[in-house]
Amino acid sequence: MIDLYYWPTPNGHKITLFLEEAELPYTIRRVDIGKGEQFAPEFLAISPNNKMPAIVDHDPPCGGSPLSVFESGAILFYLARKTGKFIAADPRGTVTCLEWLFWQMGGLGPMTGQYGHFNVYAPEKIPYAIERYTREAQRLLGVLDKRLHRREYICGNDYTIADMACYPWIDPYSKAPLDLTPFANVRRWRETIRARPATTRAFAQGDFREAQGEMSEAEHAILFGSKTAA
Repeated sequence: MIDLYYWPTPNGHKITLFLEEAELPYTIRRVDIGKGEQFAPEFLAISPNNKMPAIVDHDPPCGGSPLSVFESGAILFYLARKTGKFIAADPRGTVTCLEWLFWQMGGLGPMTGQYGHFNVYAPEKIPYAIERYTREAQRLLGVLDKRLHRREYICGNDYTIADMACYPWIDPYSKAPLDLTPFANVRRWRETIRARPATTRAFAQGDFREAQGEMSEAEHAILFGSKTAA
C-alpha cells in the first residue's frame, strides 16, 4: 500500500496518473496547501521542501521499513522502477525517458507555473513578466510539438512517465489559457492521454478541490511566500 500526500495540482496529478495506470493500491492523504498543511512537522519529515506530492511506500522493493519519496519526478521514477512499468527496459530508452522527465521538471513545469502565477495569481499585472513567461511557455510547447512529430507519445509508441509528467502542465490555467493552435502534435497527444480511462480516474481524485471556490487572501499569503510556516 502507498500513502499519497496529495493536493490536486499539476504535480499532484502526475502521481495519480501513474498509480491509476499501474493499478497500485494507494490511499490519498490530503495536504491542503492553502491552509498551510505542507508545513506540518509530520509532513516535513517526509517532504523537507514543504511541497507536495510525496509518498510513503509500505512495501518497498528493498524490503524493510516504509520508504518515503518526495519530488514528483523522483516519485515517478521510483514507481516506474518498483513496478517495471512506463519506462523503457533498455539503457538508451531509459535515458530518453529521463531526459524528457527532467525537461519537464526543469523547464515546462516551472515556466508554465510562472506563466500562471503572473497571469492569474499575482496581485498586480506586470507586463514584462507576463510577456517573458508567455514566450517561454510557447517556446517549450514548440519543443514538445517537434518531439511529438510522428510519435504517439514522447518516447515513441509507449506511454511513459515522461508523458505523465508533462500532461498536467499543458494549459492548466483556465483563467489564462495558452494558445495551443500552433501545436497540432501537442493537441493530438493531449487528447490521446485525456481519453485514457486511467486519466479520468486520476483527475477525479481532485474533485473535492472544485467545491472550495476562489482562493482566499489567507491562502494566497500562505502559497506565495508571505507566510512560511503553519
